[in-house]
Amino acid sequence: MKLLSFLLASACLTAAAHAALVEKSITYQQGGATLEGFHVYDDAVAGKRPAVLVVHQWTGLSDYEKRRSRMLAELGYNVFAADIYGKGIRPQPPEAGKEAGKYKGDRTLFRARLTAALDQLKADERTDPAKVAAIGYCFGGGGVLELARMGADLGGVVSFHGSLDAAPGMEAKDGGMKSKVLVLHGADDPFAPAAQVEALKNEMAAAKADCKVILYPDAVHSFTHTEAGTDKSKGAAYNEAADKQSWEEMKAFLAGLFK
Repeated sequence: MKLLSFLLASACLTAAAHAALVEKSITYQQGGATLEGFHVYDDAVAGKRPAVLVVHQWTGLSDYEKRRSRMLAELGYNVFAADIYGKGIRPQPPEAGKEAGKYKGDRTLFRARLTAALDQLKADERTDPAKVAAIGYCFGGGGVLELARMGADLGGVVSFHGSLDAAPGMEAKDGGMKSKVLVLHGADDPFAPAAQVEALKNEMAAAKADCKVILYPDAVHSFTHTEAGTDKSKGAAYNEAADKQSWEEMKAFLAGLFK
């Protein structure tokens, strides 16, 4: 009996030793720019698996996106966190606003950087190319909507407190979207207020897109970021309830896509 217990314990320890996250920085190129993303996966999962692209907020790829990427990898996904700005470009406010504005003002460039990251994820040997989604936060939430609008080959996209506006002439086209859309948004977000939410709904309806919008009461911008603090008067603040609920909504959405 003691021998059996020992063998079982040893087997559990061996399995735990192999069930570890593997993570590394990945350098890639787009239009002459060198970009540096973050790749993470669970080595206990064998073969190809569903994959998720993560797009960062306005300060560039940070520890926040890496933490969310690890959380996704723990769920069994192959995860790549994009770098839209370029290697070493990680601006803080107010410079972050200028850098984000460069891409919001040039959606063609934005889409090219998003596509480069998506291609990087799809090319990885662990990715099941038929099961790929993208999620994004703030600036990145707007980014994944751009992927959807341009008809990227994705099962779905999830925007967390994202920018919602479309560039003139670059709106979603009727029948042109391949991905389902889930928008998780603060009901009191002053940076993407009710008028933008309604405009997005109208845009998605005109494009006959499969789009769901969930608004969280009392939540403003950046409601998933503990780093934002809790002072809502600034327009950006953490909301624990909205953070937890939105993550569960995302999990259910992804599970539905890849079942």
